[in-house]
Amino acid sequence: MRKICIVLVLIFGFTINSQVQQLENDGNLHLPENTENTSAFKIGEWLKFRIHYGFLNASYATLQVKSHELDGVPVYHVVGNGKTTGFASIFFKVDDTYESFFDKKDGKPYKFIRKIDEGGYTKDIEVNFDHEKDIAVLNDKKKDKKFNFTIQEGIQDLVSAFYFLRNNYKVEELVEGESIELDLLYDDDGVFKFKLKYLGKEVLRTKYGKVECLKFRPYVQSGRVFKEQESLSLWVSNDNNRIPIRIQAELSVGSIKADLDGYNGLKHQFKIIMD
Repeated sequence: MRKICIVLVLIFGFTINSQVQQLENDGNLHLPENTENTSAFKIGEWLKFRIHYGFLNASYATLQVKSHELDGVPVYHVVGNGKTTGFASIFFKVDDTYESFFDKKDGKPYKFIRKIDEGGYTKDIEVNFDHEKDIAVLNDKKKDKKFNFTIQEGIQDLVSAFYFLRNNYKVEELVEGESIELDLLYDDDGVFKFKLKYLGKEVLRTKYGKVECLKFRPYVQSGRVFKEQESLSLWVSNDNNRIPIRIQAELSVGSIKADLDGYNGLKHQFKIIMD
């Protein structure tokens, strides 16, 4: 069931922003100008994912975009919830909530909340980002401890990163084999290094029909070496919405998948390939 938790985490932040979105191969940036018209999402967007092993449903996860004002600043407020269901919850209960408050103009995170219960393993964390002082204060409410971390321009939390990247890359300039190095902060371990490798385009069969996707492979940094993470694969819709269609984690026997199971309030038309 540990991989269920990994898949849940990836749903809440599967494509995570780098400090300047550096590309390993040529150092170029694929950052289009972000305007209201070019934004990949809008207030009211709601996504639901079914996490399953074969025909056995393990859990569901949702992401919802709301509008909020934080200390006088207009922000997006995204809430992510993930819970095990049915038979799976008897053996391993997961009840996770993630929240992020980030700037409507440039996507900078101001506050991140992580409340999780995964088989009795619990966390209650709040991170407040001060971009003027380049400091993030992490409050571990369970341990009653606070941590100060130095941050750089472009830092993201686990949730805001997903929405930032949806608005800030040019699909037409992605090159197969290219990697994006990523930084984010969401736990008391500090700034977390991550890398995504673009594997090309692939058409997936979904409950909605065939969907053309962009496929990625995540890596994590161990020391100075990046290692493949848990045989995970990510598929994102190759349209103006750029929503996750599938996340898959390989097991010793079979695989566990998170598939898009419901959506509402998309800003752009969801492109389905008609036979």
